[in-house]
Amino acid sequence: MNPFVQFVKDISGRIGNGFSSLNHQDPSNMAYLRNLEREMKSRDVLDIPFEELNITVFDLETTGFYPYKGDRILSIGAVKVEGLKILDQEEFYSVVHTDAGPSREITNLTGITKEMVQDAPFLGDVLKDFFGYVKNDLLVAHHANHEKQFMNHATWFSLKKKFQQRIVDTTFLTKVLEGHDQLLSLDECCNHFKISNEKRHHALYDAKATAELWVACVREIQQQGFTDLKDVYTKLATLK
Repeated sequence: MNPFVQFVKDISGRIGNGFSSLNHQDPSNMAYLRNLEREMKSRDVLDIPFEELNITVFDLETTGFYPYKGDRILSIGAVKVEGLKILDQEEFYSVVHTDAGPSREITNLTGITKEMVQDAPFLGDVLKDFFGYVKNDLLVAHHANHEKQFMNHATWFSLKKKFQQRIVDTTFLTKVLEGHDQLLSLDECCNHFKISNEKRHHALYDAKATAELWVACVREIQQQGFTDLKDVYTKLATLK
């Protein structure tokens, strides 16, 4: 089966089972998470018009590319988007504790030092805060496979729960835009859409740039007649 067709079938179902095992000793947290889980199960994000879609755009900085070979999350940054409005006042950012600091190369790239990660909150606490921030939003990332791999590993490693929320890749939007299907990296996309990102490889600023990319792409695909994600994935399923 065409992978995009399969993706449409997958995303049409549940977008996640929540994280109902967190904080067992706190009944209020349990009740909140169960309610959130019900809301997530009841939504069909494919049918929600872009103007009504609430998303959390996020980005990770990591020590490398392979979580199952020992690479770890160094920071998580995120920003919310309601329809076509970026909510700059509702940002999320945290550095994450790791036992071993980042390499000199990664420090030079991200600005994250050994001292910063040693004093940072532990991964499990950061993930709980992050999921509380996301609530029942749809997650969006650029080249989302990187984020998905690390979130799969980190959620199981720290919380002993499967990460089951869907992550929509912004490159899915560029693929259906005529003349934009060759845009790959975030730098290429930002240059094309004239999006400023002065702190590249900083999780929060990359998330904000990705949010701007999402909004710019949505505006263009709406002009081409796309109204929701179902239209996008239907089109993708026809592409070779």
